[in-house]
Amino acid sequence: MRGLFVTGTDTGAGKTIVSAALLAAMRAAGEPVTAHKPVVTGLDEPPGEWPPDHELLALAAGINANDVAPLRFGPAVSPHLAAAMAGRRVEPGELVANARAAARQAADRGGTLIIEGVGGLLVPLADDFTVRDLAVELGLPLLIAARPGLGTINHTLLTLAAARTAGLTVASVVLTPWRTVPSEMERSNRDTIARIGATEVVTLEEIMSTDIAKLARAGDRLLNRLRPR
Repeated sequence: MRGLFVTGTDTGAGKTIVSAALLAAMRAAGEPVTAHKPVVTGLDEPPGEWPPDHELLALAAGINANDVAPLRFGPAVSPHLAAAMAGRRVEPGELVANARAAARQAADRGGTLIIEGVGGLLVPLADDFTVRDLAVELGLPLLIAARPGLGTINHTLLTLAAARTAGLTVASVVLTPWRTVPSEMERSNRDTIARIGATEVVTLEEIMSTDIAKLARAGDRLLNRLRPR
């Protein structure tokens, strides 16, 4: 299985933007890409400036949104609760099978799979089955999206610990949105996470719109930082 599993330190930490930027950059470079999100919730919420996660991923990858997220629920709550509120029981085996089907699709095209998780690693996708459990089943390297500001050191180091305890390989932490002129605190947060967390920390600039060309340019700069030196 070739790809990355993108998770976040929390809901709203930027993992959808990170995922979309990577997808757009690889697609722009002519590489076949497939996107997968195991569960989407919050579809009952009023439309915002950004489309729902699976729609943005589909736009970046050039694929059908319904193919990105096979499980979709209205309430803006944790996936296991959203399913229960819909009178639906999600089984771990279904989540794993859906993700592996996306991986086969990517492999058949000779491309890369980007999986975006839901919230953080310990968010329950189903009863007694977390995002971390799914990541372990799939065995993909982990990319952790984190905020650059106050509180990110604790959130990111906790996420790193949760990942490593489960035997997951962390490819990098991505701080986003990263300003053109970051503050002293933001620079210190980046360096502190890298030092204490013993991990590479890269940055992704702020992206203000769904313009695919802009997403691709930002994603290309991110890919260049992620490639082995």
